[in-house]
Amino acid sequence: MATTGIDKTLKEVQALVSHLIKLPATKMWIDYDKEADVLYISFKRPQRATDSEMLKNGVLLRYKEKELVGITVLEASKR
Repeated sequence: MATTGIDKTLKEVQALVSHLIKLPATKMWIDYDKEADVLYISFKRPQRATDSEMLKNGVLLRYKEKELVGITVLEASKR
């Protein structure tokens, strides 16, 4: 059985762990739309965001009242 792909995936996940545990939520859902090249990170399901803020780097912050409930990353594969 070839484990090269699995080994690569595990290394990439391990590199993310220290960043993921610093996020403001202990539960999150991650979805990637390959066709649109957009990464969605949700801290609440459903988000029901009431406001959003577009950053200059193509990241959209989604809020419900003052609580961050999601992050949308545009052109995700280029980051």
